[in-house]
Amino acid sequence: MQVTEVKITPVNNVSKLKGFASVVFDNCFIVTDIKIIQTPNGAFLSMPSKKSRNGKFRDVAHPLNMDTRLMIENKVFEEFEKVTGEKLERRKAVDSTEEQKATEEVEQAEEKVDTSDLLTAKEFGY
Repeated sequence: MQVTEVKITPVNNVSKLKGFASVVFDNCFIVTDIKIIQTPNGAFLSMPSKKSRNGKFRDVAHPLNMDTRLMIENKVFEEFEKVTGEKLERRKAVDSTEEQKATEEVEQAEEKVDTSDLLTAKEFGY
């Protein structure tokens, strides 16, 4: 499986949220609404999620292994730098508590973000 296309939608002045990514795999499968999050310990990707009945967010799509996660992160961060001119310092180690807290903060702040300009699959060209 290969990442064949990445689209970035930068977001300004929204908490720790730097932008959104849409990733196409093998020209036939798209994952949208991947959040690019910056914390003091570095940047990471938060996979698309939805709120469950108990109020917690659960990923609806995510890599099953570290190699795949790194492949996606490399492509997304590379494209983010091309689009914005900003090089994000990637996190050094995974701190799931910090990541969960940052993701929850972004989810709450995201309600204030105008996402009307995010591409749909059709607008993406698929």
